[in-house]
Amino acid sequence: MPTPSHWKSKLTSSLFILPYLIAFLAFTLIPIIYGFIISLKQYNLLDPVHPFVGLDNYRKIFTNGTQENDLFFIGMKATLKFVVFSVPFLVIVGLGFALLLNALPAKLRSFFRSIYFIPYAVSATVMAVIWKRMFDVTGGFINLLLAKVGIREFDPVPWLLDTPFVWFALVIATLWWTIGFNMIIFVNALNGVPEDLYEAAKIDGANGWDRLKSITLPFIRPVLIFVLITSTIASYNIFAQPNLMSNAGDETKVLLMGILQTAYTAREIGSASAMAILMGLTIMIVSVIQFKVTSRKE
Repeated sequence: MPTPSHWKSKLTSSLFILPYLIAFLAFTLIPIIYGFIISLKQYNLLDPVHPFVGLDNYRKIFTNGTQENDLFFIGMKATLKFVVFSVPFLVIVGLGFALLLNALPAKLRSFFRSIYFIPYAVSATVMAVIWKRMFDVTGGFINLLLAKVGIREFDPVPWLLDTPFVWFALVIATLWWTIGFNMIIFVNALNGVPEDLYEAAKIDGANGWDRLKSITLPFIRPVLIFVLITSTIASYNIFAQPNLMSNAGDETKVLLMGILQTAYTAREIGSASAMAILMGLTIMIVSVIQFKVTSRKE
């Protein structure tokens, strides 16, 4: 029979997770359930009555010629392009910066860690405005620099107006903004790799690439998978960069922009909720596939 001290210990442990549980219910689980319920209704903002329509909102998304179909698949195409273009750089550059940071003297690490992480504290709106000015066609710093060194002097690069330049601009802005977060995660993972393994590898004649391939990457593999999946999820949720920076039309009209247009321009909250639910399912499927492909049994 459990003693009073045992129940007291269990109660104390439960209280530690109570704030997270409340936040999870209030800001994640309940909104998801409520959003799914709305997706089954004809939920026009101007109508006082919201009749149940079942899966009609989902059928509209997969019916050619409907506004929901156009917005969903145009947005999904643009979103997938950004995921493919950005995620490899977010992972590889983040790991590269972490390796460079670890190679610095201990006195300089804290300084450069702060320098790299500062952009992550900037809001999405400020970040987008900064890089929109940087990539501006006529007076942007990038084009002025290219003209100064004699490249594209009389033919400015349409960074935010045409492909593939617009994708380059969006990826660069995202890298600058978020790379510090991935770098910090990788730095913490690298600090957990035993130093004696590196010393033994050096004695055996292993060079830097051999040590990275045979020691570093296997030890930080779980963190590498975590960063890959979280970077993919974050890239699927891109909104501020194309919305505030790009003037390339449907080419960079990502899915969240289509959902926003459906909800507040067309005032069809039910269809927008259905699109959001499908987007969430897509992210879950991609994340599971990534985890299955990149993980392995030890």
